[in-house]
Amino acid sequence: MTSTPRTSSDLDPAIAARLKRSADGLVPAIAQQYDTGEVLMLGWMDDEALHRTLTTGRCTYWSRSRNEYWVKGDTSGHVQHVRSVALDCDADTLLVKVDQVGAACHTGARTCFDADVLPVSQ
Repeated sequence: MTSTPRTSSDLDPAIAARLKRSADGLVPAIAQQYDTGEVLMLGWMDDEALHRTLTTGRCTYWSRSRNEYWVKGDTSGHVQHVRSVALDCDADTLLVKVDQVGAACHTGARTCFDADVLPVSQ
């Protein structure tokens, strides 16, 4: 069961007004290695998590399973240093370019997207 994240935030109102959130107030955030383009992981942010990410230079996500904020790397040491944050054309997805220290995936893998590659017909 998931709970709804905070409804108030210090996020710039002009940015908050542009975001298109899911029914539970979240926006998917894709973390990408800034210099190689490697897609590392997908997390979820609400307004407060985005505010913290923009103002601290460290990725903060909303954990849907733990129902709390978490700063990537606080417990694992696998930190994401933010280089840039962009909204997609529909303002419903964030692209966070980071300098990843260590593994991005909770399994210990560099990326969450290399363990289960599906076959594609060509």
